[in-house]
Amino acid sequence: MSLIAFDFDGTLSNSEMTVLLGQRLGVADEMADITERAMNNELSYAESLRSRAELLAGLSEDEAEDAYSEVELRPDAATLIDRLREAGHTVAIFTGGFERGVQRALEADGTSVDRIVSNRLPIADGELTGEVEGPLIEGTKDDQLEELAGELGVEMADTIAVGDGANDLPMLEVAGLAVGFEPKPAVEPSCDEVVSTMADLGTLLESRGVLAAAVDD
Repeated sequence: MSLIAFDFDGTLSNSEMTVLLGQRLGVADEMADITERAMNNELSYAESLRSRAELLAGLSEDEAEDAYSEVELRPDAATLIDRLREAGHTVAIFTGGFERGVQRALEADGTSVDRIVSNRLPIADGELTGEVEGPLIEGTKDDQLEELAGELGVEMADTIAVGDGANDLPMLEVAGLAVGFEPKPAVEPSCDEVVSTMADLGTLLESRGVLAAAVDD
């Protein structure tokens, strides 16, 4: 069986969590600019994430929950996740985004994954502090992929990584199959395959023998 690790923002979801949060404070444009620079490898991911979190200082917990409720999976993402898990594969999400937003999106589509590795925005006195904490600030997704594969007894040759941005490069470079989901220009050279929809990804995984061909009713 395989281990399939997905990035979240820009891959499984077209939502950008920090931008949705930032809209609540009127700082979404500043956040989008920081995100784009990071995805194009113009500044470090850790620096960009901390800069975006600082802009969120003072956002109420209730407003943050409302923003997380707007996070959505891409069309066909839930179906693909369910198919992979039903086939016996392990599905993980590795994201520099925030666990609460990931959970809300999965719950809304009635699906779940085996592991979520993500960051958190601390709350004090009912408001975001402007800080960020978690394993994927300084840590990298290749370490997470290798660690989880080792824990599961899965060979790295049997791992699949799906991502789009610069912070996905480490896991794309070590995975047995690297799939770019509409990857940024700096990322595409490291991809074995490129797709632009979740349906296309399902077809690719069928062609690779990871999934059985879907049967129309």
